[in-house]
Amino acid sequence: MGRVQDKVVFITGAARGQGRAHALRLASEGADIIAVDLCEDIATNAYALATQDDLDETVRQVEKLGRRIVARKADVRDPAALKAAVAEGVAELGRLDAVVAQAGIAPLGPRQGVQAFIDAVTVDFNGVVHAVEAALPHLPDGASIVATGSIAALTPATVDSPSNGPGGLGYSFAKRQVAAFVHDLATVLLSRRIRVNGLHPTNVNTDMLNSDIMYRSFRPDLENPTREDALVSFPATTGMDIPYVEPEDVSDMVLFLVSDESRYVTGMQMRVDAGGYVRKRPQLPTF
Repeated sequence: MGRVQDKVVFITGAARGQGRAHALRLASEGADIIAVDLCEDIATNAYALATQDDLDETVRQVEKLGRRIVARKADVRDPAALKAAVAEGVAELGRLDAVVAQAGIAPLGPRQGVQAFIDAVTVDFNGVVHAVEAALPHLPDGASIVATGSIAALTPATVDSPSNGPGGLGYSFAKRQVAAFVHDLATVLLSRRIRVNGLHPTNVNTDMLNSDIMYRSFRPDLENPTREDALVSFPATTGMDIPYVEPEDVSDMVLFLVSDESRYVTGMQMRVDAGGYVRKRPQLPTF
């Protein structure tokens, strides 16, 4: 039997990157999946977002593992769309045991306007709230909620640098709010033993990191930096002299937080950051 055998997990941003990795890791341990993704680009976001083909590939890979999956195209900024997707998934799969609010964007760029700030906040923070709101009516006592933040929420002077424009500040703001939301929601749900935890990665080897706009963020001294140019600066966000972690490294933490192994773990800010936080914040942690 798997560590999450026959649990049903709702995952946002599941078409590729961390979201897909989480779906596959959980499915490999016996879970069925309700998967949603926007499958469209957002104008202020300089790199291409996932497509319907990406979401279809997540479906194919989960089914290859012998598990069931209900996948829907839905925008985390649209509460009604998320509620409909979750309701359809629960109707088909029979239950809901956990939610992993993973969907996120990083609309960086010094020439972006205030809309980039709004888009970052509405996707990266409001999207978490909407995912939880959609899931809560279906979650039993003892369920698990996992919300993806970032060590950018816990360490200042990262993406909120003025060189990254309003979208960078919006990203940092949104991720800080995710951390606060996790802490207070965990308090609210104590009586139901529903645990709520934040998950804060460092650089993750996904399309978000491997993008021209992110290369410019790491190498502002170059006009058109390549991945090779940026690679030497990536370790600045870790403490172990590595450029990034893999999505699967984060998925291992997701698996723990969804499994019953973490049944008494709540209100935590779990960092998969190769020491990036303690390197920059050696004092006692805020949370």
